[in-house]
Amino acid sequence: MWIERDMAARLKENQGLYAYIVIGPRQCGKSTLLYHVGEGECKEVTFDDFQLRDLAERDPALFLEQYPPPVILYEIQYAPELFPEIKRVIDDLKRKQLKGNDPIKPIFFLTGSNQILLDANVKETLVGRAGFYHLSTLSVNEIRRAFPKISLVELLFKGGWPELYTNPNLDTVKYLNDYIRNYIEKDIVYSAGIVKRKEFHTLLGMLAASTANILNCASLSKDSGVKSVTIDEWISILERTELVYLLQPLEANLNKRLTKSPKFYFLDTGLANRLQGRLDSEQLLLSPQAGALFETLVLAEIVKCIQNFGKNWKIHLWRTKEGEEVDFLIENGKGDWLALDAKLSIHGARAVSLPPSLKRTLPQVKQMILVTYDHKKLQLSKDCLQLPIAELTKFLLQWDPS
Repeated sequence: MWIERDMAARLKENQGLYAYIVIGPRQCGKSTLLYHVGEGECKEVTFDDFQLRDLAERDPALFLEQYPPPVILYEIQYAPELFPEIKRVIDDLKRKQLKGNDPIKPIFFLTGSNQILLDANVKETLVGRAGFYHLSTLSVNEIRRAFPKISLVELLFKGGWPELYTNPNLDTVKYLNDYIRNYIEKDIVYSAGIVKRKEFHTLLGMLAASTANILNCASLSKDSGVKSVTIDEWISILERTELVYLLQPLEANLNKRLTKSPKFYFLDTGLANRLQGRLDSEQLLLSPQAGALFETLVLAEIVKCIQNFGKNWKIHLWRTKEGEEVDFLIENGKGDWLALDAKLSIHGARAVSLPPSLKRTLPQVKQMILVTYDHKKLQLSKDCLQLPIAELTKFLLQWDPS
């Protein structure tokens, strides 16, 4: 089953590039997306195959003779020696295009799941020659389009991993356990050179329990026995591999009362839920962490909207030392701002006013958007709108359609 991805339309546009690189965590749907964009007409090669990886490293020219473009190359970070050859092919095509004025069409479709290795080996070679796209797990917009009646509990428990929706026979707990063990604890840990693997696993659990909370490395260090500087380094690695997100506060020089500490989020609730140790979904909404998981879901939906539709928006946290807080402030770079709060309201939300400090600092913010799981879009008061998360992407795109 193909779950339509919001990014597909962007990848099908002719953008005058010969190569597209889709970057994102393993199993988030990169390969399936590119297969459908290429309409099944491209050859496919995965560099998880050690024999093909070895050939591409030893003789990249021979490799491309055997697998000429158009071609989809999966996990390209494992074959860095291939990139100069791809660059050469693209440059040759560019020169021919200048002489003959032939249309430019993408012929290399590449995926990469290890941002650390990509940064080290890939990006510089293809700057100006390739389009870079960041794909995360399924958004609520994509899931609800395919499964309109899906429950909040199932969404929070499974997260956005496509296989858990396309293959209902998969056990969610086993699938995510395998993902943590085979990708996070092996692939990422190995490529980042992390030696203290047991401590890293312990920290993952502590971070999962802290999703949607202010990041406090000193407290994490005290509880885990890992130095704060090491925790900072490990969080940076998780951030670069697009598994977590640090929501930074608005620049403190705009308002001296603002706190400077970021909020920490996982970018997939299924992964956060599994690392919290929950084995089933029955009592999930009764858990003290249910509200934080829903806030995590809302943050992830905003980030995925930005990624999938190529927006240049910035997300900020508003939190004063006196306790006034807005979960998310979005700016579009054109002087427009949105204020959003995540509210896990089973029986409907009550109107919430904008904090006075925010109204003074950003008078262009006119209302608070309360993002709930269900219920209908409803104006709760003059300056407070209730918005179901299934409509959040549509709402954001109408706010800034360009």
